Amino acid sequence: MSQENRTSLLEGFKAFLMRGNVVDLAVAVVIGAAFTNIVNAIVKGVISPLVGAFGTQNLDGYQSCLKGPCVVQNGEVTSGVAILWGSVLSATLSFLITAAVVYFLMVLPMAKYLARKAAREKALHGGQDSVETTELDVLKDIRDALVQQRSGETPAGSGVRTP
Repeated sequence: MSQENRTSLLEGFKAFLMRGNVVDLAVAVVIGAAFTNIVNAIVKGVISPLVGAFGTQNLDGYQSCLKGPCVVQNGEVTSGVAILWGSVLSATLSFLITAAVVYFLMVLPMAKYLARKAAREKALHGGQDSVETTELDVLKDIRDALVQQRSGETPAGSGVRTP
C-alpha cells in the first residue's frame, strides 16, 4: 500500500469519526449504558417489589408440559418437552415495566420541559415571526422575474428597467 493511499485512508477514517452523528451516537451509547443502571435500580428496587406484592416476583417457574413427564432441574429441562412460558412472560413484563419507567420518569418530563422552554422562547420573541423562505421559493421568484423581463414587463419593486 502506497503512502498516498495510507494518508487517504487515514484522512477518510478521521473524517468519518469527526462526523457529528458518529460522535453523537458514541455519547448516546455511553449515556445509555450509565442510564441503564438507574432504570434497573428503579425496576429492581421499587417496581418489582410492588408487582411482587400482588403476585410473584419470579415467573420463571411457570411452564406447560407438551410431552411428559417434564422434569426441570436448575432451570434446565432434563426430561419431557416443556414450554417455559413463565420466562417469556417475565421478560415481557420486565420490558414493559422498564419502558414505562423510562417514559414516565425521563421522556415525559423532558418533553414537558422542552415545551415550556419553547413557549418561553416564543413569548420572548413573539413579535418576531420569521418567514422561512426555502431555496426553491427563491429560485421560483428569480424565474418569475426573468420571465417578466423577457416579456417586457418590469417586476414590481425590482427597479429594473427594460430597454
